[in-house]
Amino acid sequence: MRIGIVGTGRIGSFHAAALSRQPQAGSLVLADADPARAARLADRLGATAAPTVDQVFTWGVDAVVVACSTSGHAELVVRAVRAGLPVFCEKPVAPDLAGTLTVVREVAALGGVLQVGFMRRFDAGYRTARELVRSGMLGRLHTVRTMTADPAPPPPGYLPTSGGLFRDCLVHDFDMVRWVTGQEAVRVYAAGSDAGPAMFREAGDVDTAAAVLTLADGALVTCTGTRCNGAGYDVRMELAGELDQISAGLDDRTPIASTEPHGPPPASKPWTGFLERFGPAYEAELAAFVQLVRGEGENPCDGREALAALRIAEACEISRRERREVALDEVPGGPTAPAVPAGA
Repeated sequence: MRIGIVGTGRIGSFHAAALSRQPQAGSLVLADADPARAARLADRLGATAAPTVDQVFTWGVDAVVVACSTSGHAELVVRAVRAGLPVFCEKPVAPDLAGTLTVVREVAALGGVLQVGFMRRFDAGYRTARELVRSGMLGRLHTVRTMTADPAPPPPGYLPTSGGLFRDCLVHDFDMVRWVTGQEAVRVYAAGSDAGPAMFREAGDVDTAAAVLTLADGALVTCTGTRCNGAGYDVRMELAGELDQISAGLDDRTPIASTEPHGPPPASKPWTGFLERFGPAYEAELAAFVQLVRGEGENPCDGREALAALRIAEACEISRRERREVALDEVPGGPTAPAVPAGA
């Protein structure tokens, strides 16, 4: 097997290293807008560097991993599918909802295979939480709480193209709400604050946000996120039912301190970022992609799943801007949209 990787920045380099450790992945062909960067990474990994992205598609690869900047995702996904190649794409599939709908529909029309990178689906804690919820151990689920807190803001230049806090960051929480509970959100109310660094106001974004989701079965979900959590990287999900409650993401590295006299001590080595916290999950999702390419596994997160999470993020952004509750039916791409075949 030969896998092409487009994009050798932080996440692309991480993916390339992970695939290089998987014997079934075979050889790698790397390309980047900066050919020298791709060549340096190829030298370190014993891979092949392509002078241009075009050559990834002409050198006989069996699959493509899209890990470049967001602006290039949609074009490369469609190009790979048109070439008959399975494609793994880091989220988002496209910079906006309209672009995502276009890509998902084209992948479906072509009968292509697209796996989207929502790595939390492969985290041990979240997988166990899903199993326990689906087993009925918690009884009727009535409350879900999620948190995604980055230890420091991203570079200012990233914000204008990020899509905003809901689409870029909390979309992972929205995916987990659907995946763990098996329920769809029917309406949301969201708010945001730009009281932190000025670069958020200048970009028309917020540094901190909160959303309340109502699920189809009546369960209530609160999702909070911030770019300014100086204590460390904190990603958690709490699920409470009539019989029990559980938490994913709570361990001895969770950056929170108890004020109780007999509470647990503060983390001595708090998580510093998403690559460290979710390293094993990233490895597992790429292993799943290799199995998918080999025809030995199901697609763990197709284009429909990414679209569903993005629709919640889009509803939250509308709610934040317009200061009102938003029904998911208001957001394009719902159940009434053209069907997308399995595997798309």
